[in-house]
Amino acid sequence: MSKWGFQIIHRSKKSRARVGRIDTPHGHIDTPNFVAVGTNGTLKALDNRTVDEIGLQLMFCNTYHLLLQPGVDTVKRAGGLHKYINRTQPIITDSGGFQVFSLAYGSVADELKSRGAKKHDGHVLKISEDGVLFRSYRDGSKVLLTPESSIQAQKALGADIIIPFDELPPYHIGSEQLKKSLERTHRWEKRSLDEHLKNRQGQAMYAVVHGGVDPELRKHSCNYLSNLPFDGYAVGGSLGKTKPEMVEMLKALYPQLPEDKPNHLLGIGDLESLEMCIPLGVDTFDSSYPTRAARHGMLLTKEGPLKISRLAHANHFGPIEHDCECSTCRQFSLAYLHHLFKANELTAYALATIHNLHFMVDLMRRVRERILLE
Repeated sequence: MSKWGFQIIHRSKKSRARVGRIDTPHGHIDTPNFVAVGTNGTLKALDNRTVDEIGLQLMFCNTYHLLLQPGVDTVKRAGGLHKYINRTQPIITDSGGFQVFSLAYGSVADELKSRGAKKHDGHVLKISEDGVLFRSYRDGSKVLLTPESSIQAQKALGADIIIPFDELPPYHIGSEQLKKSLERTHRWEKRSLDEHLKNRQGQAMYAVVHGGVDPELRKHSCNYLSNLPFDGYAVGGSLGKTKPEMVEMLKALYPQLPEDKPNHLLGIGDLESLEMCIPLGVDTFDSSYPTRAARHGMLLTKEGPLKISRLAHANHFGPIEHDCECSTCRQFSLAYLHHLFKANELTAYALATIHNLHFMVDLMRRVRERILLE
């Protein structure tokens, strides 16, 4: 069984982009790479054997949702998350802290689309120094999530990469509130790390760098967290209201991260953002973008997104892309896919998702090959 490790294979001479390799107990991850989101232990519309066959090297699962259903104890009795969901390759889990933000204010994606703050009253009951008190969306019961209980849950799940408990304040928060939130997040991350170090059990923990779009707070967060024995770094919190604002923040932030450890950009993974952020030195990205696009009938191609519902596709008897090696393109025509979507057949979602996920895996392979030549 492989142990945790990270090596840089090549650095671009044209940008901060780099090609690397992360080793984990469940296999390696080539970087830069895309991480698909399997909230409940599955990518929507696909089984995990199919996902393995497509070649997705790292899958993101959500601790908060698994905590509520089926429950951490059930997963532990099954032999851990890998055995429970029948996945052989690496898994990363979040801390549940993202829900503090998304249930109370909205998501990072909402901010980048300038939707502003949108309260979801009733889910988050109390945020205190101890942790966060939630009301379960499953049965209405109260759930207290603390740095310690979050890490204990992730230990029981057995993910290869785990995330410390953090708070994600919204873009519109005042500067004093943001500073207080950052300091509390740092205390929570230190408590998370202390709990993790009691028994590493082959897992790696990424620190989460916060500070909103304030360059000084981001710098402070980098300085504080880089002095603690984390295995890598994730960039979280508010990334700005627009993509240019996000890129400017990341341009200033990335040179401050330790170069000898892997990094991850949380919640971002659309094609435009990948193109803008890989030259900054981002190693891995997670997003539900390709799987969500597939369910909405948007197929990813080298020529740009293809809307399957267009009438012109009804008589296109070739594959989505002629040079695509995914099982959908090898076996089915665009015309058939068009028919399935029009008929509201569930098979349509599976076939489209297979293609989009394969597209992302292949895209990142091509990106790595390009960087190796720079």
